[in-house]
Amino acid sequence: MAQQYFAQIYVTLRPSVLDPQGTAVQSGLKHMGYDNVEQVRIGKYVEITLTAESSEDAKSQLDLICDQLLANPVIENYRIDLKELSTSMNIGS
Repeated sequence: MAQQYFAQIYVTLRPSVLDPQGTAVQSGLKHMGYDNVEQVRIGKYVEITLTAESSEDAKSQLDLICDQLLANPVIENYRIDLKELSTSMNIGS
């Protein structure tokens, strides 16, 4: 029987890739007096709710989604946190 899953996906630049947006934010923070901020990296956060036969199937689908659409595997890494939803859970609260 299919089950509903909730995925939180974090996409970040690989450590070897320059992050101009992160550098700009870090500079802004320094100008605001936050001299203790040593590095800022900017990424993406995505939430997906999907139905799958098992958590393994859900994870496989999400890996394909990330590789094909959400992340550029050449310059980005991603991490998936997957939770099985009970019928009484409410997303977004």
